[in-house]
Order: sequence, then structure tokens, then C-alpha cells
Amino acid sequence: MEVKLNIVPDCGEVSVTITAPALTDEVKALAARLSGGSALTGWQGERAYPIQEEDLLRCFAQDKGVKAQTAQGVYDLRERLYELESKLDRHTFVRISHSEIVNLKKVTALDLSLTGTIRMTLSDGTACYVSRRYVKKIKEALGL
Repeated sequence: MEVKLNIVPDCGEVSVTITAPALTDEVKALAARLSGGSALTGWQGERAYPIQEEDLLRCFAQDKGVKAQTAQGVYDLRERLYELESKLDRHTFVRISHSEIVNLKKVTALDLSLTGTIRMTLSDGTACYVSRRYVKKIKEALGL
């Protein structure tokens, strides 16, 4: 991706133009992220709550649904994990198993002593395990 920056002192407001050969999911995600539309909607019963990406610890599948965990609590999501994977920032959020996506900025400790897997501890003390299939990908993402 090529990035061009044009500084105009007389400009009143920041404006971004995206030029692409086709409207792909990546282009849609980039436009949503730039426009500030990156908040997810979490549900607790019949009440909806906005969840910002920076507050999100992890997203995981449980009881045939998808949950979002923040420091404030656990919320139900109406998106599927593969939709979240494409919607969330791919440099910050990484899939660690078939049923879980983790915010790398919220990882406080890694335990590599377990054979074939990695134990991640999040900022609230939650322990997550990287499945064998994703260990190599996680090590590359973290530079291990």
C-alpha cells in the first residue's frame, strides 16, 4: 500500500481520499477505521453498549455465540469471529485459536514453558492458550 501525505496550511479540516482498484473488505475496513467507526456494539440482555477497540481484551466463542471481554465485563456480540478478525486492527488483534482473538496490547505475560503451546496472561489476569496451529504465527507477530 502506498501512502501519500499532502500538507496544506490553509486547509480547515483533515480530509482523506482512498484510491483503490476495487471496493474490497480491506478498503471498507480502512475507511471505517479512518472515519472513527471502529466501535463494536456489545449486548448484555436487551441493552447495547459501545465497545472501543482499545478497551477490548479478547473476543471468544462460547455457547454458540461470540463474546467480547473488557475490563468492565463480558458482552455478547452479533458478529462472528471471522468478521471481527477482518474488522479489528490486524496489527493489534491476533487470532490465537479457532475460537479466540486477543488484543496484543493487553498481554502482560507469556509462558513459553508449556510444550507446543503458549500461555498468555492478559491485563485483568485472564489466561489464554495459543493452540499449536497458531504458535508459529504468534511467535512471528511478537518477534520471538
